[in-house]
Amino acid sequence: MENILEVKNLHVSFDTHAGEVQAVRGVDFELKKGETLAIVGESGSGKSVTTKAIMRLIPSSSGSIKEGEILFAGKDLTKLSDSEMDQIRGKEISMIFQDPMTSLNPTMTIGKQIMEPLRKHRKLSKVEAKKKAIELLHLVGLPQPEARFKQYPHQFSGGQRQRIVIAIALACNPKILVADEPTTALDVTIQAQILELMKDLQQKMETSIIFITHDLGVVANVADRVAVMYGGQIVEIGTVDEIFYDPRHPYTWGLLASMPSMEIDQNEELKAIPGTPPDLLRPPKGDAFALRSEYALKIDFEYEPPVYKVSDTHLVKSWLLHPEAPKVEPPEIVKQRIRMMPGNYKKPLLVKEV
Repeated sequence: MENILEVKNLHVSFDTHAGEVQAVRGVDFELKKGETLAIVGESGSGKSVTTKAIMRLIPSSSGSIKEGEILFAGKDLTKLSDSEMDQIRGKEISMIFQDPMTSLNPTMTIGKQIMEPLRKHRKLSKVEAKKKAIELLHLVGLPQPEARFKQYPHQFSGGQRQRIVIAIALACNPKILVADEPTTALDVTIQAQILELMKDLQQKMETSIIFITHDLGVVANVADRVAVMYGGQIVEIGTVDEIFYDPRHPYTWGLLASMPSMEIDQNEELKAIPGTPPDLLRPPKGDAFALRSEYALKIDFEYEPPVYKVSDTHLVKSWLLHPEAPKVEPPEIVKQRIRMMPGNYKKPLLVKEV
């Protein structure tokens, strides 16, 4: 399957009164045509900054892409002018933000807001744009789209507003859809509906999706591949099966252990990852996760780990995968999660440095 997007050695920094915050530090990944890539991690891990860099939405007054390439349709997006990006943003690459109420203009009807990208990018007439907008509202499952076309954002529920935002994002049939925690502001029932909607729309439209979330459990039935971010870096990336059934990085173990589950004893406490994310004003020496990891080796505090290849699709940035490292098993709670998943398997530990 061909790559539609390639991010290579991406570095993004912000200038603050306290100094330079190195928010993204050498991120590499590719997005394939028609797939969903989930990027997961705690707040402050660099997920949203990475996707905003792809959209070229890093504020120039304080932030900048220091290094790296973002290759899309034969172009490096980091080299394009603002006017050139305007032709890509919303048309070729669209974004769904976390809070639908702040994404919508409260003074405009939702119909006009959906028509806007249709008229700007697809050059449709008012009549054609209105017809297409109503089709989009129907596509995202909004009841009575013809009647609700003239209503304002405050007249809709949170879940309905998010459906409208999705309709706007899909208006120009983008090749890539970036969803930045699109369900966080919604209750669990509506969250499930929105996730199912996005999965269904992706199959119909063959749009590639980058799905950002802090909740690893959200992506289990949505993603094809998962990238785990910590301290501005991708520490593990693999297929959804590899991440859920065969996780190798201690941080991924921590995220899995902190997921609520109906299957585990309800009297058992959720396992929290100790400590706090690193201060990226002064990025730690060695492995950024070492101070929070009970599995940290002496080398973790001295040298940054290389990336090891578990399989063609599974890469892990951890000294624990070095051939001379002690053999370490995931904690029991993570093993429980793996055993409870259907079709679980255990691959042999065959890795090489890449």
